[in-house]
Amino acid sequence: MPTMADVARSAGVSVATVSHVLNGTRPVLPHTRQAVLDAVDELGYTPNTLARSLVTSRTRSIGLAVSAISNPYFTEILQGVEASALEHGYSLLIADPHDDPEHERKVVQLLHERRVDGMIVAPSADPRELVSYLGRHQVPTVFLDRVIDGVGGGPAGAHVDGPQPFDQVCAENTEPMAGLVTHLAGLGHRRIGLVAGLPGLSTTAERITGYRQGLTSARLPYDDHLVVHGDSESAGAERATAALLALAAPPTALVTANNAMTIGTLRALRRHGLSVPDDLALCCFDDFAWADLFSPRLTAIAQPSREIGARAVRVLLERLDSPDRPARTVRLDCTFMHRTSCGCPDPG
Repeated sequence: MPTMADVARSAGVSVATVSHVLNGTRPVLPHTRQAVLDAVDELGYTPNTLARSLVTSRTRSIGLAVSAISNPYFTEILQGVEASALEHGYSLLIADPHDDPEHERKVVQLLHERRVDGMIVAPSADPRELVSYLGRHQVPTVFLDRVIDGVGGGPAGAHVDGPQPFDQVCAENTEPMAGLVTHLAGLGHRRIGLVAGLPGLSTTAERITGYRQGLTSARLPYDDHLVVHGDSESAGAERATAALLALAAPPTALVTANNAMTIGTLRALRRHGLSVPDDLALCCFDDFAWADLFSPRLTAIAQPSREIGARAVRVLLERLDSPDRPARTVRLDCTFMHRTSCGCPDPG
């Protein structure tokens, strides 16, 4: 197996220069750097990752803590994180906190003990212990998808006292949700129900805010009975939808606040013998691969899930390079996927 000394001889440079090129510990002239990289490629040299970490104090690994990895939305985020990490020469250690605050803190501690260079975390509805641990140990961290009030300038969701140096990457939630409501109102609906997510999550709070803004724009009154919580999962949404259908004056249209809850809502509607959109119109927040294959085709808000994951990696690497830079929250635009479950003719 070729060694660093073999690379140095082939490139006509010192072993120290090879080390500087591979570890990025000192600038090297472009032609010298290229000679080293050519020798590495020709000899098939594989750097010793452990030795490199001792030189650079970095393991070139990132910890990712995301709940519901089986959810297609988070699966696409994971793909974005993985592709971007690999592109920048980083490996990924993954853990599922199961949206449980105590378990969340434990898995983040385990990742930290593996000496990851930084963390990407989708925080739970109560992230106080998480933030306390990360802040106490000064772990470079990017919060993903769900933001925390008072951290990196992000609104809504759980609140953590005091400024914290954490960056955040998420999608726009409020305006896209408002757009779904005004779209349904424009089709003549006056009682529009919302199957909201798990209380305490910023995504839940922001989408409820968007729902209310949409009603205001359409000059429709807010009715607390038309907002139910499906707790961001299918079974909860099925129960919540059944509660809406049991009202004396049930809604004529529904908005579901994530893709898992859309499935639960569709199950409840089928169980009650209701057809979409003939009996009840439906729009959903979160597009997914087979939404276009349903009959009717689901009108949905598509989040840029892969880009959220990729951007989180880039923001984390910027934080590692510039630890003292101000914390920031990056929000990415969503896309309205206009199909037929809302009751519109097929837009083609």
